[in-house]
Amino acid sequence: MEQNKQRIVVKVGTSTLTHDSGSLDLRSMEHLVRVLADLSGAGHEVILVTSGAIAVGTARLGLVERPRELRMKQAAAAVGQCRMMHIYDKLFSEYNRSMAQILLTGDDVEAPDRAKHLRSTFSALLEMGVIPVVNENDSVSSAEIETGHHKVLGDNDTLSAIVAELCRADLLVLLSDIDGLYDADPKTCPGAKLLHRVTELTPDILEMAGGAGTWRGTGGMATKLSAARIAMAAGCDMVITNGARMEDLYGIVEGQDIGTRFLTDKR
Repeated sequence: MEQNKQRIVVKVGTSTLTHDSGSLDLRSMEHLVRVLADLSGAGHEVILVTSGAIAVGTARLGLVERPRELRMKQAAAAVGQCRMMHIYDKLFSEYNRSMAQILLTGDDVEAPDRAKHLRSTFSALLEMGVIPVVNENDSVSSAEIETGHHKVLGDNDTLSAIVAELCRADLLVLLSDIDGLYDADPKTCPGAKLLHRVTELTPDILEMAGGAGTWRGTGGMATKLSAARIAMAAGCDMVITNGARMEDLYGIVEGQDIGTRFLTDKR
C-alpha cells in the first residue's frame, strides 16, 4: 500500500448512532457512511466497528427501557443488528460501496486457527474494496452485555483495538460523545485541558479515566485507554474524538491534532 494510504479502523459508539430515545440517528449514520465511503474512494482501507444493536432493538421492539434480563438483551440485539445492517447496506450502496457484516465472539479472536481465518477474511474483503462492518455477536456472546464473563472482549472499544491488531491497521479512531482525553473532568472543571498527544500510558494518564458515559453506551474513558494499550502495543496509532464532527476524520487521517492521539513507535 502506498505510504499515504492507510488501513483505518473506525469505532462508533451507541451514543453517536442513536437519539436519546434509542432510535437510530439517521443523519449521523448517513454522515459517517459518506465520510468512510469517501476515505475508501481515496484509496484507504476502511473497517467500521459499530455499537448500538441492543439500543436499536430496544426501540424497534417498542420497549420502554433497555432490557435487564440477559436473554431479552440478546433478543433485542438480534433485532437491532438486523435493522442496523439493513440501513448501513442501503447507505453504503448509495455511495457505490459494498459492505460486509462480521460478528465476533471472544473465542473467534482467542483461538489461533480462528484468528488466522478471520485475518484472511478481512484481507480478502479489503483487497476487493469492501468495507467490513464489525460488531460483537451479542446474540450468542454475553461478554459485552454482561461484562466480566470473558477476558478478551467486553466492550466495542476493546473489540475495535483487537480488530486493529488482527488486521495490522495503521490507525484506530474511536468516535465518542467526548472530544478526547482531558487532564481533568471537563464537566466539573472548566479549566480542563484537552491532551492532543500521548506517547506513553503513564500512571498519571491512567488516573484521568472516569466512569462509563451515557445509559445507551457501555464504555467510559477507562475502556478507551485499555484499547489504546492494545493498539499501541500492536504498532497502531489511536485517536479519541467526538463523533458529532464526522468531517474531522479527514484531518485525523492526515495526522492533524484533532482529539487525543495515542502515538506508537511504528513497526
